[in-house]
Amino acid sequence: MLLSTKTKGHLIALMTVFIWGITYISTKVLLVDFKPIEILFFRFSLGYLTLWILSPHVLPWQGVKRELLFLGAGFCGVTCYFLCENIALTYSTASNVGVITTLAPIFTAILAIFFLKTEMPPLRFYVGCLFAIVGVALISFNGKFVLSLNPIGDFLAILACGFWACYSILTKKSSNYGYNIIQLTRRFFFYGILFMLPTFPIFGFEWQLSRFAHPINLVNIVFLGIGASAICFASWNYAVKLVGAVKISLYIYLIPIITIINAVLILNEKFTWLAALGTALTLCGLLLSEGKIKFRQSNGK
Repeated sequence: MLLSTKTKGHLIALMTVFIWGITYISTKVLLVDFKPIEILFFRFSLGYLTLWILSPHVLPWQGVKRELLFLGAGFCGVTCYFLCENIALTYSTASNVGVITTLAPIFTAILAIFFLKTEMPPLRFYVGCLFAIVGVALISFNGKFVLSLNPIGDFLAILACGFWACYSILTKKSSNYGYNIIQLTRRFFFYGILFMLPTFPIFGFEWQLSRFAHPINLVNIVFLGIGASAICFASWNYAVKLVGAVKISLYIYLIPIITIINAVLILNEKFTWLAALGTALTLCGLLLSEGKIKFRQSNGK
């Protein structure tokens, strides 16, 4: 039986967030020997090369207007989002950042109204988002009720949400032109890497390629570069093209669930009843926002 276009998009998004849910563990391992900017640069450079291998065809210059669209996507989704998120983690707690970044679907929905001319999402969308945010909060705290105010880190996490929302909108607008999704993603990566270069002196970037002689570093950067960057960004962009920026952004809520499951299996972290409740609330919120669960409305009879 052939899958519908939207079903295919949802399955691709699900596969993407499954891989992204593991990236936090890989990044945590690499942070022992690498700075955030170093992980970011090596990861996306490898991803860029991988996309060339997957589609060794040049995407010609598309004119100033469209190239500015691609540049904006690379700047927002590659450079700014990850820099803000990684730097936020150095100022704020992982719990704070994890909860705040789940605001991205709401940011995306608001921007879509103005820039994609979509309709205002129904009430169930916002109720579902609220359920999911509470669920992610419980997962992030996992029995440790520690929510502290860290103005700089928390502000950067909110900023990261805004940049991801902008990336989602720009991706949708770019995909409407019918470009090969791998070539389009590669163009985003190119601009994203370009914008990283001026930050090297600020964040103390060091090459030291000898660090990749350690198998654990090499395996994790290959996973982040090829799997989480090249393949996942292309698949995410394709899912956005098939289904839409707002609905696909809701899958971000599943990332903490996948992360905590892998943390339990790989890092032997505890899985509490609170995390289980958070998982259930997050899934309910996702289904409610997607319209799989609907409010029962009175018909007046």
